[in-house]
Amino acid sequence: MKKKKVYLAGPFGFSEVGRLFYYEKLIPMIQRLGFEVLDPWVLTDQKIVESAIKLPYGEERRDKWMEVNVVIASNNVLAIRQADLLVACLDGSDVDSGTAGEIGFAYGLGKPIEGYRSDFRQGGDNEGATINLQIEYFIFDSGGSMVRDLEKLKENLQKYLK
Repeated sequence: MKKKKVYLAGPFGFSEVGRLFYYEKLIPMIQRLGFEVLDPWVLTDQKIVESAIKLPYGEERRDKWMEVNVVIASNNVLAIRQADLLVACLDGSDVDSGTAGEIGFAYGLGKPIEGYRSDFRQGGDNEGATINLQIEYFIFDSGGSMVRDLEKLKENLQKYLK
């Protein structure tokens, strides 16, 4: 039987502490459930990214990043299209803008979205929203939910395996 695919949206790849949690806790937990994880942080060959990083600051570096950005974004779009569902990591004082875009795209494709927010800070537009109201709407209207701990996320993801 073919494994269901989960696209992981979130900013955890930007920081050392985020990567530690992402690769040692979150991804292994989802894989143990039986999902194939589509990880946007490894979809693009690192050599392509390094081709921009290694350049000195200036016009050439900017132009190279413009090329690399298209590769990264198109790889992510393809993976979201292939995914059966999207898990969105929503920590931060505001939801990461790239994560918000991926949530909107997945919602537009009719993909279910599960939100994970361990951050206890209020990040909503008003008292009626935990995070940005539009993002929250996309999550709930997709049939998904928002949870604050990994155990509840694990429980919620199991329904997609049936």
